[in-house]
Amino acid sequence: MNEETKLAAESELAHAPLPEPDTRPEEDLSERVKTLSPGQLVLKRFFRSKLSVIGLVILVMLFLICFIGPLFSPDMDYKTVDYDGAEQITAEKITYEVNGETYTMYDIQYTPSINLKGAPSSKHLLGTDENGRDVLLRLMYGGRISLTIGFVVILLEMIVGVILGGIAGYFGGVVDQIIMRIVDVFYCIPQMPILFICSALLSANEINGFARIYWLMLVLVVFGWAGTARMVRGQILSLREQEFMLAARSMGLPAGRKIFRHLVPNVMPQLIVQMTLGLGGIILTESTLSFLGLGVPIPYSTWGNMLSCLTKGDFSILSDHFNIWGPAGICIMLAVLSFNFIGDGLRDAFDPKMKK
Repeated sequence: MNEETKLAAESELAHAPLPEPDTRPEEDLSERVKTLSPGQLVLKRFFRSKLSVIGLVILVMLFLICFIGPLFSPDMDYKTVDYDGAEQITAEKITYEVNGETYTMYDIQYTPSINLKGAPSSKHLLGTDENGRDVLLRLMYGGRISLTIGFVVILLEMIVGVILGGIAGYFGGVVDQIIMRIVDVFYCIPQMPILFICSALLSANEINGFARIYWLMLVLVVFGWAGTARMVRGQILSLREQEFMLAARSMGLPAGRKIFRHLVPNVMPQLIVQMTLGLGGIILTESTLSFLGLGVPIPYSTWGNMLSCLTKGDFSILSDHFNIWGPAGICIMLAVLSFNFIGDGLRDAFDPKMKK
């Protein structure tokens, strides 16, 4: 490059206009930086876990099948018996004597034959059970009851545990000692034998139908709230000395407002995780009781009592009729796994140590 070219280039640079300053308002400049709220960060971490997403998809599918599926069969319910169109003819011989003469009569009855242990077909996609009832329909109605029991019980456990645990953690002293000793007593009681005894008492008092379901949920709540109370109490003991609680005391707020408006919301992440993980255990407990004939009574359907056919000594059901008991076992397994996957994902999502 010669001297003339250099001089020309320097002259152009010297006379070039300066870049215009960015005169956009501060709001527009802040849009360049994308910030996420705490809730958005939790959702991002949760959906980053593949197992958590799989569990959520399975759970949504189970809910749709159980709560929406029966709407497509309005003319049938879980107690409907399927007749195969054939007739059974029975004749009962009746002999009586009048004025020394013997007369013989036959009482002939025509009854339709029930389609017992029917194989899957276009009418019954999963076949019929040992009583001639549609397995798929009972599976959907049974899912309604099993999932409803799980959610109602875990919600009531959370309410009782939060109230008693919050009071014990905030006040401490004698109140804390009394509530924690009650918690220790409930921890020492063996849960399954007590549930068996309570179920036997319900049967002895002939409590059946939906009343038995309500009593079963009540018993599960009574013996399940202690773990939530202990967890809430431990968290509040560490939170009540924080700066925001000192500010609440200085403002003269009442104790109830400080507990349920300031302390309990800070425990909600741990509560959500514990509730999600506990749902699977409640469904397993209900299924175990129903499997043993001590839970929800027949003809009401749950996933547990659909498996109770295996306890009747008919081994042909176990070996030759997988369609009767297999789908209920698969649904229990999928529900428990999905709740555990979601609980693990929520535990990682609420972990404050995770920065990404």
